[in-house]
Amino acid sequence: MIYSYTQISQYLTCPRRYRHRYLDGWQEKDSRAAMLFGRSFERALAAYFLRQDAAETLFREWQPCRNQEPRYSGNDTWDRMLDQGIQLLDRFCQDDRVRIRQPGRNLQIKFTRQLSAANEFVAFIDAIGQLDGRRSVIEWKTTASRYPEEPDGLLALDPQLVCYSWMTGIASVAMVVFVRKRLVEVQYLRTTITEERRQEFGELVRDTIHRIESAQFLPHSGIRFPQNPCSSCPYVGLCLGRPDLAEGVLVRRPGAENLGWLDELNY
Repeated sequence: MIYSYTQISQYLTCPRRYRHRYLDGWQEKDSRAAMLFGRSFERALAAYFLRQDAAETLFREWQPCRNQEPRYSGNDTWDRMLDQGIQLLDRFCQDDRVRIRQPGRNLQIKFTRQLSAANEFVAFIDAIGQLDGRRSVIEWKTTASRYPEEPDGLLALDPQLVCYSWMTGIASVAMVVFVRKRLVEVQYLRTTITEERRQEFGELVRDTIHRIESAQFLPHSGIRFPQNPCSSCPYVGLCLGRPDLAEGVLVRRPGAENLGWLDELNY
């Protein structure tokens, strides 16, 4: 089996959600505008470091989404998101705080770690480069609101950054956040991941994989105000037995119907 941060994160959020996605074959449709825009913007960033026209790349990548009728949030529109993206690219270029040497090798890098004779962990790192002259693992994020910066050291608790530090062995990690708001902003957040925290994450991965392989897929109910993770979960229609809700946001990969034997397991 090949595992990833996304798989581990999905299981820890809700084991039943993990089963819906990775065993039963249900996947969220690529219809959220924010998700589609984020992918387009990352390709534009890659073009920037490859000394290509980043704005033209963003337009080319974002253009096909115009006719797909994606689900927009708030006041977002195709044109507004494009305009924000171009402004963010300009701001990022003016800041000139991130350097990526040999971008062909140091963007979207695949790392693998052998966990056992049967299991492997894989991670795709957005970039390894320099932020303000310091070599760091770098993660790009696009969002409609600022990331919190207080209390000091909060970023060191981000499990994705801890995972990437564990995979690469690089203690210095950074998150470059492209904030789409009326006045766009680029946040440069940086922290250091300790060896102890990396070891803890490795133990968490091994423990989680053990539970997955033991077919422990009990649901984590999340309807409790003010936080309602079940309300925003794309798989809530499956848990409620509402195929009408599921079909609106999910698709099922071919062959997944052959996994009916899982229903016979005692959870």
